[in-house]
Amino acid sequence: MAAKIQLNPDAEMVKIVREGLKQRGGYCPCRREQSEDTKCICREFREQMEDPEFEGFCHCMLYYKPKG
Repeated sequence: MAAKIQLNPDAEMVKIVREGLKQRGGYCPCRREQSEDTKCICREFREQMEDPEFEGFCHCMLYYKPKG
């Protein structure tokens, strides 16, 4: 069963991160490196999403995964 991912409820944060993604061609605006690992949704968060016990935000605070 796929995890239900939500946008950060802070609309200003979502706006800032999306603008950063746009400026960086879809790569995480919070990381210097541009690679497939940092393309949104980044590898780190994809791996965290696979863990049913993980609950929290992705590195740049755009997405949130509730537990379960």
